[in-house]
Amino acid sequence: MQLLQTNTQLMLQRSMEYLWQKQTCILDNIANVETPGYQVKYATFEDALNNALQETAGKSNTASSAALRQAIAAPQVEIHQAEESVRADGNGVNITEQSVELARNGYQQQYVFNSISNEFTLLRTAIRG
Repeated sequence: MQLLQTNTQLMLQRSMEYLWQKQTCILDNIANVETPGYQVKYATFEDALNNALQETAGKSNTASSAALRQAIAAPQVEIHQAEESVRADGNGVNITEQSVELARNGYQQQYVFNSISNEFTLLRTAIRG
């Protein structure tokens, strides 16, 4: 499958990995809304990906497909913990904010699922002719 996997498909795969980790953090936050001293977890990926792509583009005016592939594959999803608390018991979870993030993440996942489906539709069309 490595030969058939395009940079677009790799990017969609990496996007789903990030969104999955982000959803896990959000669900952990919601599950611990009543845990004293619990601090909010959040996932980051976009900045690392953007930096890797800009670095690749900065090396030459025309980045090769292999260089772009490496730039897409290299960054990892990082999980961070916020240092702020919003309540007297030291818990940092704002349930409204987490609920909104969960809904937003769901929409983002749906968008990526649709994009993956479209990629396979294009591939199927190319194979069938």
